[in-house]
Amino acid sequence: MIELSGIERIYEVGASPVRALKGVNLTIHRGDYVSIMGPSGSGKSTLLHILGCLDRPTAGSYRLDGRETADLPEVELSRVRGHQIGFVFQFFHLVPRLTASRNIELPMVFAGVPVDERRERAGRALEVVGLTARADHRPDQLSGGEQQRVAIARAIVMDPSVLLADEPTGNLDSRSGGEIVQLIEGMNARGLTLIVVTHDPVIGGRARRWVRLADGNVVEDKVPDESPARPVGPLKAS
Repeated sequence: MIELSGIERIYEVGASPVRALKGVNLTIHRGDYVSIMGPSGSGKSTLLHILGCLDRPTAGSYRLDGRETADLPEVELSRVRGHQIGFVFQFFHLVPRLTASRNIELPMVFAGVPVDERRERAGRALEVVGLTARADHRPDQLSGGEQQRVAIARAIVMDPSVLLADEPTGNLDSRSGGEIVQLIEGMNARGLTLIVVTHDPVIGGRARRWVRLADGNVVEDKVPDESPARPVGPLKAS
């Protein structure tokens, strides 16, 4: 599904080039649950931006569902982002003046989905995240965990094939964070490819595959040994 080959990303900082990614090779199959971990400055965010077609590599190949994306025109990249990739971020990025339902409808507005279909699909997405009763509430009337659920519903309403979650629990307490992780893991269990970018070893350790970055390089790519059933309570570092 995702094939990265020789991915380089070089930024110009003043007069000096900075190599944020250095020849990254990575294959992620449909339905995978992958965590991308590493310290600050390791290249996690840069890799996330490339995976999400928010940025272009300086060199290398990125194929998504067999299609080379590195040289796509911006209008096509926008279509890929809108239809194939869902995004969940640490900060919820909800529009304050809009209700939960209207926030979820935004991707469909940009995609030109008719009003009646938007309402129906937003309602289904709210049901999936357990917020049907909060459909008409604005973000300031919702808890942090509820706002992240709205953000997740917005991310999946276009039925993407991959969900990119960037520190999805970083702005939540441990109980709400645990609920959010269980929610997106349930979506993965139903077939959605899940990629979680995090510096938190508790969150990253839940994935079925661990990718670690350091100084722009992949230094570990492993499938951990089978472990006991994951806890369902609050997430806490040991």
